Order: sequence, then C-alpha cells, then structure tokens
Amino acid sequence: MKDLSNENVIHIKENGIQYLQFKRLLEYKNIISHAYSLGIDVNFRTARAKDKAKLPEEDFNKAIQDYKKLCKEININYINVVKTIQEHTDNVVCINNKVKKDEPDINLAEYDGTDGMITNQKDLILSTTNADCILLLFFDPVTKTIANVHSGWKGTLQRISVKTVEKMIKEYKCKLEDIICCICPSIRKCHFEVDADVKEMFEKEFSEIPKEKFITEELEKWNIDTVEINKIILKDIGLKEENIIDSGICSVCNKDLIHSFRVEKENYGLATALISLK
Repeated sequence: MKDLSNENVIHIKENGIQYLQFKRLLEYKNIISHAYSLGIDVNFRTARAKDKAKLPEEDFNKAIQDYKKLCKEININYINVVKTIQEHTDNVVCINNKVKKDEPDINLAEYDGTDGMITNQKDLILSTTNADCILLLFFDPVTKTIANVHSGWKGTLQRISVKTVEKMIKEYKCKLEDIICCICPSIRKCHFEVDADVKEMFEKEFSEIPKEKFITEELEKWNIDTVEINKIILKDIGLKEENIIDSGICSVCNKDLIHSFRVEKENYGLATALISLK
C-alpha cells in the first residue's frame, strides 16, 4: 500500500482511515490536534449559500460520517467542526464560538464567502476542504493561536496567506518569528498548467519575484508554482524559513489517495484539513 510519509509528514493508516499529520505540529500534540484526510470525501458540493441549494440527505449524511470517523481517530468531537463556504476569496474571519450547539457549523450563511479562519479558543475545529487548492495550517505556540486557510490560485493571487498572518498579529498579538505554517497536499507545478491570461495575472501580481522562480513555459503553455509563491511571500513578510513546512505532495500525482478536481472533474470529492486547540 502506498505510503506518503516523508521528512515532513506521517501517513497514518488505522481502523480503515488514512490521514496525514505534520511532524512539526506533532511536537505540540499536547496543545493541538490536526490531520489532513486521505481517501474520504467530505464534499458538501451543492450546499452553496449563493443558490440556497440543499444537499441530498444521503450525501450530507455520508460527509458527516466521514467527518466523524476522522475526528474520532484524532480524539476530537466532530460537533465542534467549523467549516466555511469557500469561494476563493481573501476573506479571513476570527471565530470565538460555535453558532450551532449540537451540530457542526458546516456551510452556514454566517460564513458565506470565507476562505480563512483564526481562533485562540479551545475545542473549535477549523476545517477547510480542497481538491487541488492549497490548504495552510498556521500555529503560534506562544499565543496558542491557530488558523486554517484555503488558498486556490485565486486566493494566492489575493495573498490570503499573508493577510491571515497580518490578522493573527493584529487580533491575537502573534509575532512573526513564532508562527508556523504547514502546507497540505495540493496541485503542484508539475500539473498546474495555465493559459496566457492566468500567467499574466501572476506575473503582474508577483512582479517582485523573479518569474523563473515560479513559472516555466513549454509550447505556449505555462506551469505555475503556487506553493513556491506562498513560501516566498510568507518568508518575505517575516516568517522563518524553517517554520514554513511543506508536505511536498501533489494531489494529481497521488490521485488514488487525494482528491483532484483536475482529475475527477464534475465528480470531484473533497479532502479536509483539520486543526483544533486542546
């Protein structure tokens, strides 16, 4: 069976559940719980606030069961899950409490168009989902602040990772030198091929970065390294290089274990990244 473990992550397979954990975050397992799911589907794809569509009950129940299984494996209560409606924005919110008492806060109108969450409250489980996009787990062990951010290519263009760090500093008194950022599996440069219009947007937005660091060209197609861009812009604002930890795993290259929109198309599933303070 394939093992995605490497120098930065551990691939855990227990009780029929598979997930990844970052070795660096496991150094703080007495303070936080976290995981990135493999092989399960937590897709509430039709439950969009913009059209008020209701997810079929069987699909909703399936997604909830997958949340339950993963949360149980890392000893957290799925009822405390907070999952926003991600819309490729740069909107990052501070969360101090749950909206629903006895159910997970999943795709609530209160969190419509929200792609990042920050909290310093114990037991709140911040959940983002992806099928190629970058998910970023932030942790400040000094102030005991966590954040979970969804940064697709549009979010990367809007520098949502940097805006999250700025909000952690402003709202929670975090210091740049203390913040750890872990980058979950996502589509990598090897498969993120774009046309000229998208390439030009990246060149314009990140004109301060030599383009050879994040763009390669072949036959009028361009491959963009959005992971490298996030590493660079986070380092440029002051995060320590050793505190930016990359899983180094491509969702497309590992499509048998990781959901990929580019591979699965309209039948795509979603993985989740969870992080919670104990």
